[in-house]
Amino acid sequence: MYNKNVFLSDRGPHCRATPLFPCIICLYFTDRKGGGRPMELLKERIRKDGKVKGTDVLKVDSFLNHQMDVDLFAEIGKEFKRRFADCDVNKILTIEASGIGIACITAQFFHCPVIFAKKNQTKNIAGEVYTSQVESFTHGRVYNIIVAKEFLGPGDKVLLIDDFLANGAALEGLAKLVKDAGAELVGAGIVIEKAFQPGGDRLRAEGLRVESLARVKSMNEETGVEFVD
Repeated sequence: MYNKNVFLSDRGPHCRATPLFPCIICLYFTDRKGGGRPMELLKERIRKDGKVKGTDVLKVDSFLNHQMDVDLFAEIGKEFKRRFADCDVNKILTIEASGIGIACITAQFFHCPVIFAKKNQTKNIAGEVYTSQVESFTHGRVYNIIVAKEFLGPGDKVLLIDDFLANGAALEGLAKLVKDAGAELVGAGIVIEKAFQPGGDRLRAEGLRVESLARVKSMNEETGVEFVD
């Protein structure tokens, strides 16, 4: 059975259900043990539509980072809001391009702007910028990422958002931008973490709060994806 207290606190703003007449949609996103684990939907979607290549590549381009399921993104955004509700986030920072969609949907729940670090300095970026370097696991190259100084500074409380966490290079690069700006880094929200790679554990050991919605323990083409929990 569902936990009535969890159900009532986590239901959507337009839900008219009661403990006696629960909404089946709300219940779908609530753990049967009352633990409030709405991201089981994400894990099921990964199992169903994710494609494993070798032992370290997980393709989720049918719903996450090429074609995007905005209904799923809304649930992801609500979960990030729930986890970081006490952090007074006023800026969300991501990196182009795969993190932008998730960051924008998430920002609707925080009612704050999104900044995305660009991988190239274009003519429409005028003035001073913060810079950092990021090594891309996907593309096997190093990028110089930049953010205009006018959009990030002291007094900002910044949440990092990205689709994947593997070796942690992207988050480290974004964290440097926040530090250079004199802003406060409250944490990082990750959709899928490859927990068998060192990035997540290293960043947590360094003191960064990392909240990953789906943590992959292992994967291969024959057996598919196994999650940490």
